[in-house]
Amino acid sequence: MDRLILFRHGKAEHHSQSGQDFDRGLTPRGERESRAMGETLAEMGFSPDLAMVSTAARTRATWAAASPAFPKARAIFEDVLYHAEAGDVRRMAETAGPDVKTVMMVGHNPGLQELTVQMLREGGADASLISRALNQFPTATAAVFLIDAHGRPAFDGLFFPPRDPR
Repeated sequence: MDRLILFRHGKAEHHSQSGQDFDRGLTPRGERESRAMGETLAEMGFSPDLAMVSTAARTRATWAAASPAFPKARAIFEDVLYHAEAGDVRRMAETAGPDVKTVMMVGHNPGLQELTVQMLREGGADASLISRALNQFPTATAAVFLIDAHGRPAFDGLFFPPRDPR
């Protein structure tokens, strides 16, 4: 893996019909911001070879909205990514294999935000950037890291969804 993209799901419904958190889908805003983030990433040249997606309804819907921007990406759905901790997300990404250059993880907070902050610190990012990631990681945010041959991250971008008051 040469690049890792951490993509938080879009804005989710407050409740699901089943009453289960796992079944919460996206709001219309969540669909718009997920699609927009996919387009933004693709325009910047950040297209995954492989997307590892949590099996929760909101992350599957996020991928469905964003995936048209990544026509060559393969997706796999992983139960372990549902509310995974930062270390679990990172270990899962590392299982992608040597032929996969760019991996996208579509998941949840707090794991994605915590991993973003950890990787910023490991990569020696500026304190103001670390502070921003600590204090702001809304739905449909994406953090991008280059990964060197020794597994060390270097910051490559932090992207926030467009403001949508609806």
